[in-house]
Amino acid sequence: MKLPFIILVDDDVQVLRAIQRDMRNKYREDYRVVATESASEALDLVKELKLKNEAVALFISDQRMPEMEGIVFLEKAKDIFPDAKLVLLTAYSDIEAAIRAINNVKLDYYLSKPWNPPEEKLYPVASDLLEDWQALYKPDHEAIKIIGFQWSPRSHRLKEFLSGNLVPYLWMDAEENKDAEQYLLSAKSSYSDLPLVVLKDGSVLANPELPELAARVGLQQKPLSEMYDVLIIGAGPAGLAASVYGSCEGLKTLLIEKNNPGGQASSSHRIENYLGFPSGLSGAELTRRAISQTTRFGTEILTPKEVKNISVKDGYKIVEMSDGEVVHSKSIIIATGAAYTTLNIDGIENFTGAGIYYGAASVEAHACKNEVIYIVGGGNSACQAAMYMSKFAKEVNILIRRDTLKQTAANYLVENVSKTPNIKILARTELAAVSGDKVLERITMRNCNDGHETTVPAKALFIYIGAKPGTSWLNNLVMKNENGFILTGRELMKAKTFHSVWKQEREPYMCEASVPGVFAAGDVRFGALTGISSAVGEGAMAIRFTRKYLEDI
Repeated sequence: MKLPFIILVDDDVQVLRAIQRDMRNKYREDYRVVATESASEALDLVKELKLKNEAVALFISDQRMPEMEGIVFLEKAKDIFPDAKLVLLTAYSDIEAAIRAINNVKLDYYLSKPWNPPEEKLYPVASDLLEDWQALYKPDHEAIKIIGFQWSPRSHRLKEFLSGNLVPYLWMDAEENKDAEQYLLSAKSSYSDLPLVVLKDGSVLANPELPELAARVGLQQKPLSEMYDVLIIGAGPAGLAASVYGSCEGLKTLLIEKNNPGGQASSSHRIENYLGFPSGLSGAELTRRAISQTTRFGTEILTPKEVKNISVKDGYKIVEMSDGEVVHSKSIIIATGAAYTTLNIDGIENFTGAGIYYGAASVEAHACKNEVIYIVGGGNSACQAAMYMSKFAKEVNILIRRDTLKQTAANYLVENVSKTPNIKILARTELAAVSGDKVLERITMRNCNDGHETTVPAKALFIYIGAKPGTSWLNNLVMKNENGFILTGRELMKAKTFHSVWKQEREPYMCEASVPGVFAAGDVRFGALTGISSAVGEGAMAIRFTRKYLEDI
């Protein structure tokens, strides 16, 4: 296997040799470390590597160089290797320029010279960035391959699942990729068997169910114990945070996820307002970090697993899954989040996964290259999707019912959208109809002021509106409000039937539901603040009260 490159650029020979020595000492087994004194020579090398189909994982460049500034070099290098991580070497006086580069060039980090000792100031930064890069790197000869039709709901289901679970794969369109036919012949398969999954060992799965695929790619499918201190349902930001804090505090923790860890946040291409990440990070990066952290502490994660029923016996919680698996726990945290609202438009379900997607912009972005696409919704998620899709699509149109985007999205996102020339805001506009033959071909938009309708060609439509809580499976286990959000703590005590169901001498804890020892965290809880940071806080808070509950039983 060819190793990816780390490229170092600094006109100061002593500094260059020092960082080359440190980087080679640490990373020589996994990367080829190349150093040069000239930014121009480095750019020539980068172009040559691109032609040879090599991979570059990381650029580290000094800021003050006579041929060109480091920021300029990194910007040119990123045009050639857009997925590579960028680090700027700075003196104290260059920090302001580095901060500007975070916004303008999407700089990943800046390092102040000197960086000694490298074990404290260099390696943690470099390793973190390289792990992020590796999570999305897909070497042609090693990655799992999915062969299918681009606008097939079955193909989309597999791509979304693997992407959401951070499993690298290569997508091969059966109609466009010349190598796809060779795999079909080798597997003795036909187009009716698609989508086809070719695993790393060469074995083939024809249109597999997600649990089968999960087991074959190494995702845990069965719990290792019969009893847990805390069982967390839902692996969005709230559930992941709860699992981290639960495991690190010594609780035996099981995390169950129905689809993809990370929830809606995992599909965000760039989260720029999360504390501690000045250059922002993607939802996939945040999810990967959280999964690595919680598994390091000992959390077990089962995916895809769907909880069918919860019952209580002698204070113990009995969780039954849709495949018949049963797990016992002393406490439960429900963190199933909220899903995008399904639009009530005739025939829209016929195109779901075949041109119409709820979220999933990052999964289908490459299919929309040079196309005109539409996004319904004006919140932060819709804006983040629009910014990402603008790099691929010819034109991105955002449909909002309100007068301006400022009424629904964060200011920094509104500014970014306004500066992007191929994003258009269609204010006071709603989706009226969709049509096509097997796949989406056209949409009809309605002006909210005068009712005038316009039908236009559309290759893809992404929906980011509303939020319905993931509680339909709960039935009447816990008390919910009229919209399905779980009532907890003080809000639970306000319910008219509270005293008929709550028989404890103490009051329910802040995020405790109507069943003692069952807690809710994140968007699924009535009264919870929205946003990733809030969800993480809710998960931590749920563990705090779970511990109090466990200490009392």
